[in-house]
Amino acid sequence: MSIPEPRERPAAGREGSRVNPGVNDFSIQVATVNGSGSQTSNTVLLRAIFQMGVPVSGKNLFPSNIAGLPTWFTIRVSRHGWVARAARTDVMVVMNPETAEADVAGVGPGGVIVLNDQIQVPPIPDDRVVYAVPMRALIEPITHDVRLRRLVVNMIYVGVLAELLGIAEGEIERALDAQLGHKPKALALNHQAVRAGWEWARDHLDKRDPFRVERMSLTEGKILIDGNNAAALGAMFGGVTVVTWYPITPSSSLIEALIGHLERYRRRPDGRANYAVVQAEDEIAAIGMALGAGWAGARSMTSTSGPGISLMAEFAGYGYYAEIPAVVWDIQRVGPSTGLPTRTSQGDLAFVHQLSHGDTRHPVLLPSSVEECYDFAMRAFDLAERLQTPVFVLSDLDLGMNNWMSDPFPYPERPWDRGKVLTEAELAKLATFERYRDVDGDGIPYRTLPGVRDPKGAYFTRGSGHDEAARYTESPEVYARVMDRLARKFETARALVPAPLVEDDDQAEVGLITFGSNHWALLESRDQLQTEGVRTGYLLLRALPFTEHLGRFLARYRRIYVVEQNRDGQMAALVRLESPADAARVGSIRCYTGLPVDPRHITDEVLREERAAGAGAARPAPPIREGVVR
Repeated sequence: MSIPEPRERPAAGREGSRVNPGVNDFSIQVATVNGSGSQTSNTVLLRAIFQMGVPVSGKNLFPSNIAGLPTWFTIRVSRHGWVARAARTDVMVVMNPETAEADVAGVGPGGVIVLNDQIQVPPIPDDRVVYAVPMRALIEPITHDVRLRRLVVNMIYVGVLAELLGIAEGEIERALDAQLGHKPKALALNHQAVRAGWEWARDHLDKRDPFRVERMSLTEGKILIDGNNAAALGAMFGGVTVVTWYPITPSSSLIEALIGHLERYRRRPDGRANYAVVQAEDEIAAIGMALGAGWAGARSMTSTSGPGISLMAEFAGYGYYAEIPAVVWDIQRVGPSTGLPTRTSQGDLAFVHQLSHGDTRHPVLLPSSVEECYDFAMRAFDLAERLQTPVFVLSDLDLGMNNWMSDPFPYPERPWDRGKVLTEAELAKLATFERYRDVDGDGIPYRTLPGVRDPKGAYFTRGSGHDEAARYTESPEVYARVMDRLARKFETARALVPAPLVEDDDQAEVGLITFGSNHWALLESRDQLQTEGVRTGYLLLRALPFTEHLGRFLARYRRIYVVEQNRDGQMAALVRLESPADAARVGSIRCYTGLPVDPRHITDEVLREERAAGAGAARPAPPIREGVVR
């Protein structure tokens, strides 16, 4: 399997400009106040550029309160299709007095500052382009309602940017209609604000910067969707019937989206729901209900983030030892403790993989894209039922809550796989039935569901010591047999989980490994590294346990770097444990500030290590050091 390319490089003279580097290749950052309605304005901008056929990505950096604290939204415009976070800001919109000085200082030479003229900032160097906009004067004629002015004023900068950047008027209107079409009064008011900003910029500003949007066709047929919504769609198509949850950022929007989809599409002809959604009193109850439903034969799931995962630990061990299927989504955020609730991370990996006390290893799926959020949401139910165990899906805030470009999702044609569930007829043919007997040698026993009429199908489900017939025992030998069988089941899982995507390079000495949303930064970093003369192989991990592909990849390259978003290099540690013979050649690049990974940071870290290794010299052991985004 190969790594899909994220970009289409247009031929010179065709789509996009090759002469002006500022055309369809820049980043916008909008600095506002949380709760001021800026999310709507920024989404309109993002969607309008997307509708012009230009690849875009949007990343929302918001605080962990309802309103009042600073928030930033970054839109990256890339004719090459790069969608990872860009550390450089080319166009800064300054709407928050509290952060204005730092926001302005973050713009480098040649950058653009669109400034609310009511905000006082220190003198700005002459090599920056400043457009001061009379936001208050423009919004006052539109509405006399002070509260509405605060919400609608953001549409002024949408109009100003549209004029400055050449964003088509019709695309702004379409995007605005898509965002607010269900609210006619709000729609009309926002149209007025956009128009006011547009006309003022047209009449009063002389464009003095190189940044511009020109039509392309690279987004034709694509959609914009966030990972949580994609996961919700996948769960619905995967046959979920019981959903249990407790609200927590950044996981809540997954369940909220799922509720909306279920209410619309999963009703009987008489209008009654054929599913159950329960908002539990806490995460402990949520996973307990999900396991109870899975035991009863339902396809069940819950979704949470790090603090909720901590509370679920004991029930996760129960599901592992009693062998009960369920799906648990973890949309990761920064920990430990409350941490940074609205920042992204991959810090739960090792904890989730072995969640609970005792010897416990859970299958973990690692989606890297919204397409995989959709696909893995379906696969997780099959995997949980085939392995008769909780399956965890680890996304993160960046993938889950931000909009990403995607091809439309395919309608699922694959039938569900319920695993080894004995029917009444199959049970009747058996002389005896033992719930935890390994009949096939793969570590996976057969199960029955509650309600079977044959008394042979009954058994006692317990989290305490039990034998193959589910009878209570404290026998050391029996306990060891059960644990050995569970280990065999984990080995069987290696052939069932999604295999990694691999792109080998016969001329490379360096291999890069990552997982999750880091994928998009790695693709761009590899491009940068090749420009610098460093060729790389690449392996995108998509699940735990590891498959045979990892060992082959490790053996192929002299130096390996594992890129991840946590302090301790959790995936690198798991890779070393998996293949001790290769451990000395596995280095670690770690990013743990809560910001999505910047491709340039990865590139610089690899270049530093490679230069230290010496041109062409074999270096068996790159140092285990962290590359921290400063």
